[in-house]
Amino acid sequence: MIHLSRDRFQELVEEALKNIPLPYVRQMKNVAVLVEDFPPPGQNLLGLYHGVPLKDRGSYYGNVPPDVIVLYKFPIESLCQNENQVREKIREVLWHEVGHYFGLDEKTLREIESNKAHKKSGRTG
Repeated sequence: MIHLSRDRFQELVEEALKNIPLPYVRQMKNVAVLVEDFPPPGQNLLGLYHGVPLKDRGSYYGNVPPDVIVLYKFPIESLCQNENQVREKIREVLWHEVGHYFGLDEKTLREIESNKAHKKSGRTG
């Protein structure tokens, strides 16, 4: 397990944000990305999206507080042995929560993540 400074962890989050492709970034409006040390008590999370998914917004939607994506520092670090692993895990968790922003459900996101893992390992099917 690795422990990074809060500032370094935040830098890695900002790096991950900068690597989100422009077509997605252009659609993301009024979203705050925060880092907290731990998830709420009793929850085993690496990240969490709070808000109204983009696909569920109607003409009524406006003049609302920002949606929030929270990344949980210590649970992410607990899965990693070095900074490169933290960087990759932040990227994965951020993309997962951005997927929720766009309205993807947990099952769909898991399928996408599973397909990416298969492609990375060279496995097919």
